[in-house]
Amino acid sequence: MATSVARAEQPSLNGIIYEPQTKKLTDLPTELLEHILCFPVLQHVDVCNVSCCCKRLQDVCHGRGKVWEHQYKIRWPRLQRFYRQNESCDWFREYITRHRVGIQIRRTVESISKRFFTEVPCVGQVLGDSFAEIESLGMPEHFSEDELLFILNSEKRKSLTLKYYAKKILYFLRQQNILRSLKTFLEKPAEQQSALEGAVLVDQYCNPLADITLESISEQIDDMAEKAKKMLRINNPSHPSLRVTNSDCVIEDFELQRQVLWALNAVLYEQLQYKGNECDYYNPLNSYIHQVLLRRTGIPISLSVLYMTLARKLGVQLEPVNFPNHFLLRWCQRPRGSEDIYDFVYIDAFGKGKQLKAKQCEYLIGHQVTADYYSAISTTEVLLRMVGNLLNIGKRGEGNEKSYQLLRDSLDLYLTINPDNVQYLLLQARLYFHLGIWPEKVLDILQHIQALDPSQHGAVGYLVQHTLEHIQHKKHPVTPEVKRRNAPEHLEVHYSVGLIMKHKRSGYNCVIYGWDPKCTMSQEWITTMRVHQLSSGANQPFYNVLVQDGTCRYAAQENLEPHSAPLEIGHPEVGRYFSEFAETHYVANEELQTRYPEDMGETLGTVQELYHRMTPGSGSRDEASATDQTRQQSKSM
Repeated sequence: MATSVARAEQPSLNGIIYEPQTKKLTDLPTELLEHILCFPVLQHVDVCNVSCCCKRLQDVCHGRGKVWEHQYKIRWPRLQRFYRQNESCDWFREYITRHRVGIQIRRTVESISKRFFTEVPCVGQVLGDSFAEIESLGMPEHFSEDELLFILNSEKRKSLTLKYYAKKILYFLRQQNILRSLKTFLEKPAEQQSALEGAVLVDQYCNPLADITLESISEQIDDMAEKAKKMLRINNPSHPSLRVTNSDCVIEDFELQRQVLWALNAVLYEQLQYKGNECDYYNPLNSYIHQVLLRRTGIPISLSVLYMTLARKLGVQLEPVNFPNHFLLRWCQRPRGSEDIYDFVYIDAFGKGKQLKAKQCEYLIGHQVTADYYSAISTTEVLLRMVGNLLNIGKRGEGNEKSYQLLRDSLDLYLTINPDNVQYLLLQARLYFHLGIWPEKVLDILQHIQALDPSQHGAVGYLVQHTLEHIQHKKHPVTPEVKRRNAPEHLEVHYSVGLIMKHKRSGYNCVIYGWDPKCTMSQEWITTMRVHQLSSGANQPFYNVLVQDGTCRYAAQENLEPHSAPLEIGHPEVGRYFSEFAETHYVANEELQTRYPEDMGETLGTVQELYHRMTPGSGSRDEASATDQTRQQSKSM
């Protein structure tokens, strides 16, 4: 009965029953199969599995490349800008290459902590060997950078150690690219060198992780030039600057030039409110062109570069003047070629575009100067002055990570522009020696100094001797001390690594990354810090802490207490010691746990106790039980 009904429902013609034909997936058109294989739910593993099913599906996956192009662009969207639209490409091979680079980069970054970890922060540490490893992969640089960015943009509070070293490597790789661009720039003929482009390269090198491009800076300056043209149009609708389309056009008429500078001053200082930063003059941000545009303030040289670039876009040629202590621009009032200092008006971009006569400039610095200081200088000399300012700010620094990094960066830039400056070569060698970094490079620098100036043999010999000792010491590293809490001498240590603390007197927030049962600093430090005024003096546990303000401190136990509302500590070295922020505490990474093998259990117990104290209705028995249980779990881990 059922069979006859089923047959009755089947299609028929003249009493002949036709069996329906079964369609297979492989019978579908290629375009439809490609569309199906590009569904978002499918990942590269799925595509690989499908392509192994049969020849037909393998051809669909690999034939025209549509499927692997989709997989590539979905997984690595940042890389799309490196390919032209509809570009013919072996997308499967590109995918495999990028995938392998990612694996190699991640392995290298993961290995760094084991090789370079030191409990005491090494300010300005350079991971030279690891950088060389990344460069020696021989893979496209944008693949390496993309994987490093992928690591940095992963879950915010996790993989902190991996991110810490990925950031250092990315910093280095970008700086190497920028140095290459700077060298190419310096090889151009002088007339083709733009002060703005040079300033951008300096900015990029000192801020390699920021998104700074010549194109974006130029667009902002173009917008400002358009504002000045609108101002000009109101007063002189036929002004030739309104028709200037490139910076090579120069207006010869002095009255028309005066109108341009008037409009420029009105827009820059009145409408946009740019001004010299007198209150925070030695802030390095004043020297970075992208920060000058963002904050609308700067120092004489950075504002002069901006002013000179704008004037050039409007048809007025100004020249940079290396005036001592106060960078200026000069505007020629006579036919070109004159070098008489009285044939120029001098413009103070720091002083709202004020126009000065030759001898009036001396009032800016309070003393007389010779005519040489009124001469125009080249773009290379502008960059040396700009980098020299940064170098001096680095020297004035407080000896922290930031000031050492600025000093290193500015020395790199200065010696790229002027590689035979013995004074700064010696400073670079001393800096690297002091920081204990790149001893092999220190020897190369010292050899170069000796070749340039044999009279430096005394300083060079001293540094060579001690650098060779440092290299020998690196070959035989000291085994780090393992600190166990149950040791008799450690019984008075109340706190543990990873705990977020508050300083009772100074009020700062911090996280513990190390401790000593007694103060281990020198007697001079103990006296300077008035440790004897503490109730227990130096005879109490002291803790190495990373402070919210970016400093590293050594704090007495009696001055610290667990933070009642734990928070993230925004210190640049957190990733060196910790792998994760777990809401209430930091989780020590593998290297720190090796040195303090029992501390994480203690930290978890302390956090649990604090939580129960702050939770209404929690009993003391529950507290003790939960604490013991937590400690047991952490020890078993």
